[in-house]
Amino acid sequence: QKKRLAADSERNLKPVSKVAGQSRYYAQFSRAAERAIRGTAVIDAPWHIIAAEHDHYRDLTFGETLLSVLQARLADDEVAPSTSTAKSTAASTSTARAPVNEPLSTIVDAAAPSTSDLAPRRTLLDRVDLSQSLPEGEYQARLDKLHAQLRELSWRARAARLSSVVMFEGWDAAGKGSAIRRVTQAMDPRLYRVIPTSTPTDEERAHHYLWRFWRHVPPRGYMTIYDRSWYGRVLVERVEQFANANEWGRAFQEINDFEEQLTEQGMLLVKFWLHIDTQTQRERFRERELTPHKQHKIGPSDYRNLELRASYETAVADMVAKTSTRCAPWALIAANDKLFARVEVLKTLCSRLRDALDD
Repeated sequence: QKKRLAADSERNLKPVSKVAGQSRYYAQFSRAAERAIRGTAVIDAPWHIIAAEHDHYRDLTFGETLLSVLQARLADDEVAPSTSTAKSTAASTSTARAPVNEPLSTIVDAAAPSTSDLAPRRTLLDRVDLSQSLPEGEYQARLDKLHAQLRELSWRARAARLSSVVMFEGWDAAGKGSAIRRVTQAMDPRLYRVIPTSTPTDEERAHHYLWRFWRHVPPRGYMTIYDRSWYGRVLVERVEQFANANEWGRAFQEINDFEEQLTEQGMLLVKFWLHIDTQTQRERFRERELTPHKQHKIGPSDYRNLELRASYETAVADMVAKTSTRCAPWALIAANDKLFARVEVLKTLCSRLRDALDD
């Protein structure tokens, strides 16, 4: 923005005072824009956030998005508006995106495709460097150091009455369970609870889908760790069509509101997505089949979900783009190497806890 405003000023398109003023208040505009987007993004009128750093990419993406929305609505002209709009929203997943750990309004797509090749578009998942790894000899030393930090920080949080919600999502066999174990190994068992999330019970189905998660929100000074979470509404329920387009479409705003309520109450919310590629996932499924004590973790449904991976990738990209907010940013963890992923999870958690305690 500064470069463009300066160029406009040099060409006498904008006065110097206007250039300085807009640059000075960028942070305030950013916060206001994020709140406006979150407060007005509904399934019948979704926002499409377009990376505008590259002029040609911006213009073509704008035209392509508008065209896809018009085509979808014309094709479904006899369907209720909410349904047709929901389909067009799903079709433009890669357009409505936001950077991880940054507010929606500061989006910059450094990996925008060239104007001659817009398909397939890169998503947030493509930005995760899955080649990252950690030597086993270095792993134990770093693990011990981070465990000591987390042990101290968890007791500091107890004394400060700072409660934390730590949530793990990721691909099947991405290592969520092993990452959670490395977190809990460092903490006093009295300070945390691990809540595994599976198919809802009849009692849970009788309530709003967030009810079963509200029940386990921690008291002040304690931590709740969710092994999978409320994001099932916009992932498995969306892909498997357990929720219709209206239900999962409005869930993005419901989740943002829920998470904002937690953080405004003073809680720390840390969200992890553990990311692995398709080949690594297949290899880990095969390893589970061949390892006796892991065979209970693998079944036909896992391979069925693997065949639906493209649909899940679309849903995940949409989820991260629409729910990575200033108060609850996503942390995407490269998990092809389990040792690297475990250390990265601990490092991120310690950093977020330390920042919250020092604030």
